[in-house]
Amino acid sequence: MERWKGRVALVTGASVGIGAAVTRALVQHGMKVVGCARSVDKIEKLAAECQSAGYSGTLIPYKCDLSNEEEILSMFSAIKTLHQGVDVCINNAGLARPEPLLTGKTEGWRTMIDVNVLAVSICTREAYHSMRERNVDDGHIININSMSGHRVVPTTVMHFYSATKYAVTALTEGLRQELREEKSHIRATSISPGLVETGFAFKLLDNDPEKAAATYESIKCLKAEDIASSVLYVLSAPPHVQIGDIQLRPTEQIS
Repeated sequence: MERWKGRVALVTGASVGIGAAVTRALVQHGMKVVGCARSVDKIEKLAAECQSAGYSGTLIPYKCDLSNEEEILSMFSAIKTLHQGVDVCINNAGLARPEPLLTGKTEGWRTMIDVNVLAVSICTREAYHSMRERNVDDGHIININSMSGHRVVPTTVMHFYSATKYAVTALTEGLRQELREEKSHIRATSISPGLVETGFAFKLLDNDPEKAAATYESIKCLKAEDIASSVLYVLSAPPHVQIGDIQLRPTEQIS
């Protein structure tokens, strides 16, 4: 991670869960991290914790609604003005709504597409342009995907979410191919976790907190820090090594 010290990383959905763990790890390793979310209270608290811990990097909280393209573009403009640009883009923000294919509400589907697919694509495009205009040829774009982007589980409330994560799988490979066509050495990686103990299930099943809690009690889940370790592994790979996809599951998870 030595070569990333002092360089700029953008982490979306940085306030909780995987995003917060990744943000903390990057700051600990000396990066200047712009952490964005719709609410920055928790990111501001995390920034204070990182500073108190004496981490060599810095955390800059930024309020951004990723379902709004204008806010995303404004964020990238601010990063350019204040920090020159983005060297690492970690598309972590994602969400699920309990909207089955046969009975779901269009609004919930649209929200998942806006955040899980379009925001990832917009941030990727803007990060690439930021790197290219500064002749940064060793940048990295990492998409926090899901095992739901590789198989469909028989759970109705997860089916549309799974479709958006299959899209992320295709977007990551498509990005890798386009970067090769451009003869760029910018790398693209997808990290696909299985069940991670975060607030994800509680948001998905907000009307049934007991069922959400049972999701995490059924097996020994991954921790957010496990995914942060995978991000560090990917960024630490030599520049000539392309890690296209990492899939990680709890050892007890069946599929």
